[in-house]
Amino acid sequence: MTRSYPVLLFFLAAVWGASYLFIKVAVDEIEPAAMMGLRLVIAASLLVAFLFVERGVRRSVQELRGAIGDGLVLGIVNAALPFTLIAWGEQHIDSGIAAIANATVPLFVVLLAIRFQPSERVSTARFGGILLGFAGVAVLAGANPDGGWWAVAGTLAVVASSLCYASGSLLGQRRVAETPGPVLATASMIGGALVLIPFALLQLPGELPGWKALGSVVALAVLGTTLAQLVLFRMLRLHGSARTSLVTYLLPPTALLYGALLLDEPLTGAVLAGLGLILAGVAVGSGALGLQRPRPEPAPRRT
Repeated sequence: MTRSYPVLLFFLAAVWGASYLFIKVAVDEIEPAAMMGLRLVIAASLLVAFLFVERGVRRSVQELRGAIGDGLVLGIVNAALPFTLIAWGEQHIDSGIAAIANATVPLFVVLLAIRFQPSERVSTARFGGILLGFAGVAVLAGANPDGGWWAVAGTLAVVASSLCYASGSLLGQRRVAETPGPVLATASMIGGALVLIPFALLQLPGELPGWKALGSVVALAVLGTTLAQLVLFRMLRLHGSARTSLVTYLLPPTALLYGALLLDEPLTGAVLAGLGLILAGVAVGSGALGLQRPRPEPAPRRT
């Protein structure tokens, strides 16, 4: 099990980091709702097929019926809404900047836990980490002056997706104790697809997109959603949520590398400063640096 940890960790970082690249390529030809609607339909179909093979058709249908309520809620806050917000944001900002902005998820997890879990206390170090992280967001929002206010809006849209992911992470952590992970994941993909399909139909492109855009959506669905979801639950089972959550720190540099090498996105001082502040804030605010009593980390989100 120990040997599998780095392999699974870097696999998740590689596929989730590439998700921002795929979104950036596809969003030039496919509108956000249409892109993510197609992504969810493909992912839901593949996960249903996986469940049928693994658990049998009758048992799978029964378990999915029992998870339909939770799946609908999680499908909105952990898939349909954040997926679309990120895609909309990447219409106005680079994929690397989107990945850095999305690294604020643990900061929102801490804030929500303080509000909804009375046992959580705001230590000086944790509060300082939260402020440090959001200072990084402010730096990042101004990192693309050529984009003007649209770039600021795009960055804030991705930050808003982080709030969605944080809410879904806390909710999913409670529900996964009652429902098997693959069942809950499948139900959430189905729920997200059902919610997003009407909006996707309104944004269908007037002509067939090119192979790069379509291939990017398929890669998002197969690699970044279906396969990564199955690997995630295996990693959670073998290594726990605290060690799995370390992928959070690998996603921004991975996405920056993809963007710089494949999309010629610039690595400016402001972008790197925002990255450093956000990751430092996450490390301090979540207790990863050991400056306060450690607490279990929620399962990381998928992009």
